[in-house]
Amino acid sequence: MTYFGFVLKSLWRRPLRTGLTLMALATAIGSVMALSGVAEGFTESFRGVYESHRVDVVVSRQGSADRLSSSLEETYVARVTAVEGVASAAGVLLETLSAEDQQVYGIPAMGMRTESWLFKDYEMQLAGSLASENSEVEGQVYLGENLAGRLDCQPGAILNLFDEPFLVAGVFQSGSVWENGSMIVPLDQLQDLAGRDGQITYINVVLDESIQASDVGQVVERIKAVDVKLLPLATDEFVSSDTRMQLAGAMAWMTSTIALLVGAIGTLNTMMTSVLERTGEIGILRAIGWPAKRIAGVILCESVMLALMASVLGGLGASVLLQVLANSEATGGLLQPTIATGVWVRGLVVGLGIGVLGASLPVWRASQMRPADALRHQG
Repeated sequence: MTYFGFVLKSLWRRPLRTGLTLMALATAIGSVMALSGVAEGFTESFRGVYESHRVDVVVSRQGSADRLSSSLEETYVARVTAVEGVASAAGVLLETLSAEDQQVYGIPAMGMRTESWLFKDYEMQLAGSLASENSEVEGQVYLGENLAGRLDCQPGAILNLFDEPFLVAGVFQSGSVWENGSMIVPLDQLQDLAGRDGQITYINVVLDESIQASDVGQVVERIKAVDVKLLPLATDEFVSSDTRMQLAGAMAWMTSTIALLVGAIGTLNTMMTSVLERTGEIGILRAIGWPAKRIAGVILCESVMLALMASVLGGLGASVLLQVLANSEATGGLLQPTIATGVWVRGLVVGLGIGVLGASLPVWRASQMRPADALRHQG
């Protein structure tokens, strides 16, 4: 029998126990991958908001604890646009609205000027001219395609917000999953709804094509010089340093640590029991000339193979779970439905680590057995 065949035979000596351990370990590793996938999915959705419009710099308020709820005067948009190296700038006001008639709550709403370059950057399906002449509506809204599906609203429909009728003036498609699940409201209307006259949350900035990556820092410094209240950051830095994204990642790993600990203890229990049950067999192998290192290698291979199989099963389960979550009402199409390659690699590394850790004590015990003692146990 080959070395690999011997490992497989040993691994499935107790199929029920091995299967239960495999399921528990797959659940633990799948939890890590699912939670990491959710955290990274939200981050990628957030990053996609800016990448889909080729935004180079995001300007928020200096010292704001939460940049997504910061407050700037809209007058800063013109001043930032005038900065050398800036091609265009557009202010955005972020708020959360609810469509109570459809029982859809927590809808991200983006307020922007409909004449701005940012609004024109969306692929928009507009309502007909007859619908736009409806005199009963209080204003207009534009729905992302995913949100339009959730609300069952097409261009020209009426959507009630705060018990007031708004015309669905268009449905748009974006390269960002997050935006496809949100709505656009003309800036002055959203300012009125939110009671934030003349305010915006942040400014999206596109730099001149002549600006090289190495020169972005200089433009950032020039924007800072406009007013000490401004905090301009390159898009990647703005996303990665956001408190909500960091908190989501930290919570995912804190929760995953418990699952990993359970998985490691389960693997350790299975491998230790296996070594104790095979004491006599180990003695025979030692007696016929197997060195302690080879026996330890068999046990280590069993544990690592079990952990890697669990990693694959856990990853597949996490992918299915994430797909279901991304299509659920709770997330409303705001989450990337796929697990990134980095999360898969991380899951395999975690599985390998659990396999090695779970085998450490059994390997040490097996390597310390003397043939005579092991054979005595057999007899």
